Amino acid sequence: MVNFALMIRGATTKPDEGPSESAIAPAARLRELDGALACDPGCIAALAERAGLLREQGRYDEAKRDYLELIRRNPTDFGALNDFGTLALKAGHREAARSLFGEAVRHHPGNANGRVNLANLLLAIGEFDEARVHFEAALRIDASHIHAHRGMGNLLSGLGDAEGARRHRDRGFANQALTVLPYRGERAPVSVLLLVSAAGGNIPTGTILDDRTFKATVLVAEYYDPQAALPPHDLVFNSIGDADICGEGLEAACALVAQTRRPVVNHPARVLQTGRAANVDRLRGLPDIIVPRIRRISRRALAGALVADAVAANGFSFPLLARAPGFHTGKHFVRAGTAEELAAAVAELPGDDVWLIEQLDARDGDGMFRKIRVMMIDRKIYPLHLAIARDNWKVHYFRADMAHSQDNRRKDREFLDDMPRVIGRRAVATLERVAATLDLDYGGIDFAVNTAGEILLFEANATMVMVPLTTDEKWDYRRPAFDDVFAAIRRMLMDRAGAAADGERPSELLR
Repeated sequence: MVNFALMIRGATTKPDEGPSESAIAPAARLRELDGALACDPGCIAALAERAGLLREQGRYDEAKRDYLELIRRNPTDFGALNDFGTLALKAGHREAARSLFGEAVRHHPGNANGRVNLANLLLAIGEFDEARVHFEAALRIDASHIHAHRGMGNLLSGLGDAEGARRHRDRGFANQALTVLPYRGERAPVSVLLLVSAAGGNIPTGTILDDRTFKATVLVAEYYDPQAALPPHDLVFNSIGDADICGEGLEAACALVAQTRRPVVNHPARVLQTGRAANVDRLRGLPDIIVPRIRRISRRALAGALVADAVAANGFSFPLLARAPGFHTGKHFVRAGTAEELAAAVAELPGDDVWLIEQLDARDGDGMFRKIRVMMIDRKIYPLHLAIARDNWKVHYFRADMAHSQDNRRKDREFLDDMPRVIGRRAVATLERVAATLDLDYGGIDFAVNTAGEILLFEANATMVMVPLTTDEKWDYRRPAFDDVFAAIRRMLMDRAGAAADGERPSELLR
């Protein structure tokens, strides 16, 4: 749900401050700090600075060692607790991060930065009520805290309060539309102008834009002055992916990219055409694909006695699916078998409108529900996963019967090893036609395949998430597929930036 949340560093760090001396030459500064600590192991300031630099360099174990020592010496130190929490979160340890952020807030309840970091984490794991407590506390401490306003905007959007979300976003992004992310590489970077929407619906790029190669400047499209010059860049990556909720951001992004002669990845004009209803119209006529009927309807039209008439008038029959626009990973997405079930379900959904969606039968010969995902990178198809669930029609890999079923993982592996054999060359050809029609540089397709070899389309757009794999060896068979996708993304970005094979700086080559 969090679409643009920065973890705020310790007590002395201000949001969006410029680069420090240590950020400019981290390797040299680390050597200096090592020397200083060898002479004076008790120097807290040097230990804290080294921990921060190690964290920024992605050296988790070494940074962890220093943070543990800092907390041993002073268990209530805000900077150590808060920054160690940031490190734990970046390494994927959410529970540890929650504990550390919680301790920072417990010992320093008047620090707005600690409140915001804890609130953003709570929001990310779906604990909206508790997140709201801490966002509101941060704003009582500092009514102008931009990250608290941004977080409240995300939270209220998730609750369907569009007006409240807009009010907080205006406070959080006005005159604050640019953020330069840290760069950890030793060589001259590829400079990326990363376009995002304040409304959410952005492609997660943390695992795509390696900060040892790419230096990213984040630009919030809706809040950037269209008359202002764009920051220097080698290429533009438009991460605004959800055409149904990000129309304003995509329109603003179209105006912005018109100012540049640099390559644009996922041009916003193409993404604008990938809304759910638009995809139905564009893809329904392709051979060998079944696209579900979909209609966007006011929630008022689906209240009480009006439900059955509205369903019939729009060409639907039960059972059907309903979902709130702008949400993914199964959130606010329900199945209704009767008019009464639909009315009750829609009453609980956020927002003013609802998508009604025809349900496609995605069960295989064993009665298991399947959902397959392929990624579209530079208009080529790459297999990502085959998820299988026995009892849940709403199939997502992290909720499906994969972790505890060796047989399901075997089928997933077979798909990754030989996609054409598993789903058929006819289905692969259909997916390639979908990719060519959507014409995206980065995106994905969620689908199943029926017994006739036809594609049952669930979703195809730019918002597809590649959730990083854990270190559990049971997922080792998936790593080559992930590596293939990331390698394809990197090739595309480097090619677009004009980088030579020897790694010369693209901006120098493009002059």
